[in-house]
Amino acid sequence: METLQLVLILLTFVVMVGLMMARKLPTILALPVMAILIAVIAGIPLMSDDPETFSVTANVLEAGAMRMSTAIAGLVFGSWFGKVLSKVGVTKTIIKKAAELAGDRPLPIALAFLAVCSIIFAASNGLGMVILVGTIIIPIMISAGVSPLVSGIVLLLSNGIGVTFSVGTLGVYIDVLGLPLDTVTGYSWLCGIPLIAVAVAMIVYFIKFEGKTRKAWMMPNASSSMSERNVRTIALVSPILPVLLVFILKVPLVPSVIAGIIITLILSTPKNPIHVCSSAFVEGIQEVAGAMALMIGIGMLLNAVMAPEVATILQPVINALIPTNPIMYVLVFGLLSPLAIYRGPLNVWGLGSGIIALLAAAGMNPIAAMVALRLDSNVQAVCDPTNSQNVWVADFVKVDVNEILKKTLLWLVVSTILGLVVAAMVVY
Repeated sequence: METLQLVLILLTFVVMVGLMMARKLPTILALPVMAILIAVIAGIPLMSDDPETFSVTANVLEAGAMRMSTAIAGLVFGSWFGKVLSKVGVTKTIIKKAAELAGDRPLPIALAFLAVCSIIFAASNGLGMVILVGTIIIPIMISAGVSPLVSGIVLLLSNGIGVTFSVGTLGVYIDVLGLPLDTVTGYSWLCGIPLIAVAVAMIVYFIKFEGKTRKAWMMPNASSSMSERNVRTIALVSPILPVLLVFILKVPLVPSVIAGIIITLILSTPKNPIHVCSSAFVEGIQEVAGAMALMIGIGMLLNAVMAPEVATILQPVINALIPTNPIMYVLVFGLLSPLAIYRGPLNVWGLGSGIIALLAAAGMNPIAAMVALRLDSNVQAVCDPTNSQNVWVADFVKVDVNEILKKTLLWLVVSTILGLVVAAMVVY
């Protein structure tokens, strides 16, 4: 019986992945459906009068919807902070200062934008922030001679680096693996440095050896945005304040963001701070609504696959997947890192959260599991054609979204393997 249940659960995984890849079923619906199907296949009752009995309604749906509360709060407050930075003019002023310092030379301006935009995205990310930043920096880079495709890749790389250090996304790993904040933040550099090094190498290679484009670009909105009044220089430190509070002073996520918002308002002194705060909060929630829905689905899936009935059925497969030595650790999570794209089994915003939680529950070092998932998530953040930011960038620079995948995938796999090699030496 367990063999049949195992086959049906694995088949459910495969079918759902196929539907998500083919864009026949959105991820926000696929994850709850998958959670229910897996629980039913494992024989978990739909309802139970006994509160001690694990059931679909009480434990998978109700408790699962609340499981990722830390991550959801981080998303909401991080997005709120990003909207405040945009409304008071900090984001645009930072970009303008970087453009002025780098001049009109392709390589310096691309590297300058990689650095400053990574800081901006560490403060807040999401499609809205990507669009805001992208509509400003991409025309500037193209006018300096960077090709449209490489300009878009610079934006996506900076977003990937920023997400690695974003206080808004750290809650995912806290909720999925049950690790304390100190541990999650302590290994962020291990996940971020390989991506930073490879990102710099990519930009240098693309600009130096694959040619540049002629300096031409028509984008009136970008130029008008850049001509707006700057905020005072001291306010430009605002984006890094929550990051410093979390990573250095070990302040919890939400208080760090609130402190960042208060200090930003003090340093920038907008005319109507109350309106800025209230409108930014509403707009911030709207911007991350889709991500919040994903988090709810991830929580349901986690509760389903972590149920004793399901865990027992999946135990043989999970045991076979656990790396038993550093070499296998690097090979499994490095060579299979492309499975993070197309909402695959190593995608933290899809099946990856459930699979990595099962691996940790079955005996894999949870820190090694977290680092592997975060490094594989770098591939997803930059390369995945199903990302809304990738689709927007491709449309904005007038290239096929799969061209971004082809141009970046090998580089990101290399960065993942480099990170895993270091992690294997540290963790194992």
